[in-house]
Amino acid sequence: MANLTSESGIIKTACHARAGLIGNPSDGFYGKTIAAIVRNWRATVQIWASPELVIQPNRTHDPQLFDSLGELFVTAQREGYYGGLRLLYATCKRFYEETQTRRILLPAGNFTVRYETDIPRGVGLAGSSAIITATFRALMEFYGVPEDAFGKPVLPNLVRSVETEELGLTAGLQDRVIQTYGGCVYMDFDRERMQRDGHGLYVPLDPIQLPPLYIAYISNPSESSSIHSPIRVRWERGDPEVVAAMLQFASYAEQFRQALDAGDTDELGALMNANFDLRRQLYGDEVIGRDCLRIIRIARECGASSTFAGSGGAIIGIYRDDRHFDELSAAFAAAGYPVVKARVGGAGHGDGCD
Repeated sequence: MANLTSESGIIKTACHARAGLIGNPSDGFYGKTIAAIVRNWRATVQIWASPELVIQPNRTHDPQLFDSLGELFVTAQREGYYGGLRLLYATCKRFYEETQTRRILLPAGNFTVRYETDIPRGVGLAGSSAIITATFRALMEFYGVPEDAFGKPVLPNLVRSVETEELGLTAGLQDRVIQTYGGCVYMDFDRERMQRDGHGLYVPLDPIQLPPLYIAYISNPSESSSIHSPIRVRWERGDPEVVAAMLQFASYAEQFRQALDAGDTDELGALMNANFDLRRQLYGDEVIGRDCLRIIRIARECGASSTFAGSGGAIIGIYRDDRHFDELSAAFAAAGYPVVKARVGGAGHGDGCD
């Protein structure tokens, strides 16, 4: 998350996409994960002083003017009914509420705010939380609210509350932590610590330790926010299978961290594969989806590791070298799936923006 510029009275912030490397989805179940910023894509927010408070819709994601009913139909099919406008609206509301609760005096003045994003939507790359995080940071800077007014470890909680409390969505802390801290982070959401401190243990890791990573994703994903719902109900009931699985996901994160320190790329790949295989066993093929299973299969047939980068739609894995990546690219392209070399790390607040 970074401030890009402040020229002509316009404050501009940016927040990049993220990829969960291991431990998903245990972040929402007092587990452990490792995630990294992905600098291939980002959301940007601009805010400037204006006589009235204005939240500007994005032309692509929040269209309000159409040439015809047919164009409306095509746009609705492509973009759905929920763009980024609601994210800005809810973030502004939550920001005001939180500053009032903490008795933070905001100077008088209105603003206009707008956003842009090129993060692929609905594929689990944290596009929504990127917009919210960038907006929250923009509001903080506009009103001169320092980070320590909230506390850095608490900021991810505030970002998540926009989605969970304001918009009624299911959301874990992983995305918001990595988009607040940047780089690559090991996260321990131990229940006792969370209840005592209100946040987890967040340990920055050196992204240079990561092997070459690719990300591939499907072009027409379904909404990802509901994928955790059936599992959460079972977990809250103490279902032994779900409880054991979340402990195993957390164990994978611990082992992944050790393998990073040891430089054991083979072990890293095996753990990523195991993470997805356990997830498939737990959620079932119907929830995982035909396209996601296919994209995983293509990667593994090419000899690359593969696991979900988030809640579904995008996968991340290790490739050996450029020749291996070219083989992967050809296989994914033949099936109609975009793929990129993941530019991971960097892009924390005040650091690493393009």
